[in-house]
Amino acid sequence: MTRSVHTVDQENVSASLTVAVPAARVFAVLADPAAHAAIDGTSWVQEAVNRAPLTEVGQIFRMDMYHDNHPNGDYRVANKVQVLDPPRAIAWLTGSEKDDGRLEFGGWLWRYDLVPLGPSETEVTLSYDWSAVSPYLREHIRFPPFGPEHLSNSLRHLAELVSGG
Repeated sequence: MTRSVHTVDQENVSASLTVAVPAARVFAVLADPAAHAAIDGTSWVQEAVNRAPLTEVGQIFRMDMYHDNHPNGDYRVANKVQVLDPPRAIAWLTGSEKDDGRLEFGGWLWRYDLVPLGPSETEVTLSYDWSAVSPYLREHIRFPPFGPEHLSNSLRHLAELVSGG
């Protein structure tokens, strides 16, 4: 595992880390919602509600969350797969499910890009993009809602998980 590097611009933050694991193994872990709580660098992700592997664009998966500043503390998010290109990229929009079952997405996207550097080494870039967030939400939520170290922490957790550490 090599040192993580992160960058921040006006509407996107990203971090990269090289891991000594094939891209297919990294992708398989990222496509498993049950692994997301172990990967999360903020401890906000609690548990996957939908545990089926991510297999297609448009697939919805829900996660139970916790955040001290959320009005209820505990809450649930609905995620919609936007990119699924095994073993190179996976991304999802995060939103919520209304009482009537309607899904609403806030305009922020989580994305992992995997670049094989050989048969057993992969550069992983995690990015968080909030460029599609509405002006209304920007008035109520600070973006990004975490420091850039969150992405580096997540990549370190992912590296530990994929390498069996």
